[in-house]
Formats: sequence, C-alpha cells, structure tokens
Amino acid sequence: MSKRQRKRFIAGARCPKCKSLDTIMLYFENNIEKIKCTECDYAESQAEPKVQDVARKNENVIGVFKPD
Repeated sequence: MSKRQRKRFIAGARCPKCKSLDTIMLYFENNIEKIKCTECDYAESQAEPKVQDVARKNENVIGVFKPD
C-alpha cells in the first residue's frame, strides 16, 4: 500500500505565472520541496543543498544576511 502524499495550500500565495490567489500547494516528493498551482499547473522545485552550494560559488554576492 502506498503512502498518501500530504499537500498543503499556502494562504495568500499568488501564482507567478497566472497570478491566481490561493492556488499554490506545497508538497514533498523524494525529499524535495515542490510547489504547484492548481489553476495553471505551474510547478517549481527547490534544488538539493549540494546543488545549491555549487551554483552559489559562481555568483557575485556582496554579503548574506543571516538573522539570529
């Protein structure tokens, strides 16, 4: 029996593609955070930390703010 995937809507979030309000859902797939719009099927996923670290090394960043 497969485990049911838990999806949560993000209150007040607006889709970057179709600009619809309250249509963005957040879920995890293979330990990767993903969002999807239920209106236009826009989707985005967060890269794994080791992938982000490699990409960040090539950016020209002045500083990073890290609040306590």
